[in-house]
Amino acid sequence: MIKVGIIGGSGYTGGELIRILLNHPKAEINFVYSTTRAGKAISSAHPDVLGSTTLAFTGEVNPKVDVVFLCLGHGNSTTFLNEHTFSPATKIIDLSNDFRLEQDAIFNENEYVYGLPETNKESIKNSNFIANPGCFATAIQLALLPLAKAGELQNQVHINAVTGSTGAGIKPSATTHFSWRNNNASWYKPFTHQHLGEISESLDSYGETTGQLFFLPNRGNFARGILATAYTEYNGTLEEAKAIFKTFYADALFTHISEEPIHLKQVVNTNQCHIHLHKHHGILLITSAIDNLLKGASGQAVQNMNLMFGFDESDGLKLKAGAF
Repeated sequence: MIKVGIIGGSGYTGGELIRILLNHPKAEINFVYSTTRAGKAISSAHPDVLGSTTLAFTGEVNPKVDVVFLCLGHGNSTTFLNEHTFSPATKIIDLSNDFRLEQDAIFNENEYVYGLPETNKESIKNSNFIANPGCFATAIQLALLPLAKAGELQNQVHINAVTGSTGAGIKPSATTHFSWRNNNASWYKPFTHQHLGEISESLDSYGETTGQLFFLPNRGNFARGILATAYTEYNGTLEEAKAIFKTFYADALFTHISEEPIHLKQVVNTNQCHIHLHKHHGILLITSAIDNLLKGASGQAVQNMNLMFGFDESDGLKLKAGAF
């Protein structure tokens, strides 16, 4: 059993990591660090784990754990790592955006590998430092990467994606509290969302010219999940497009192509990404769906951990969706 540390365990991503790791066959939680809840039971922040663990949050860090997950706000991972030193053998998986871009990948002489298993599996296996992808970035990249590799993404791409309120983090804000979000919908950060940088770098890594991306993020009146739609000009047939996607994801454990239109309930509470293709008058529509807290954050982080330690990729991630 490997020993795991979690930094920032009282938020949504930290809570999901705790739930997964409590049932992981080859990992055990050594400590959950929190500056705001040190000494309090983990169940005080995550009541659903009452009876599953007697662990308490701590203000102390064990620098000799086998792996540590950083579940801190964007920009805070660099500060934390400058103030805390871990053993040279400790692997680090960061869930913020601090190390995702190529210009930020090297920090304190350590190189962070971009942790999208569908494209970087071998690099992840051989790395001790992982930058976990963003939630929107995961859903959109998985929808577009097969076309980029095939050289079929040279025209403009229009993307519309809606996310649940948990995507904004646990601290309430004017656009996340229930009375505003309920029975409501709105867009935000039109064409300027921070995940566009990592999406573009991944698409461009195949060496083909990628058309301009126009991304419009939306707030949904539900708690979790991302449904993304992207469309672009495409000269091939629908069957040819399906063949491109099925070949690209032939060895992907958690990403699947659906013959039927997809919806969020298929993937919420799982580490799955489901993709559907539709063609209309020379336009290819790609729809992808993920759980923003699992495949878009903590589930993918554990998937990366499994790869780094040579475990079965699905360990701890055999999760069940709710159909009804």
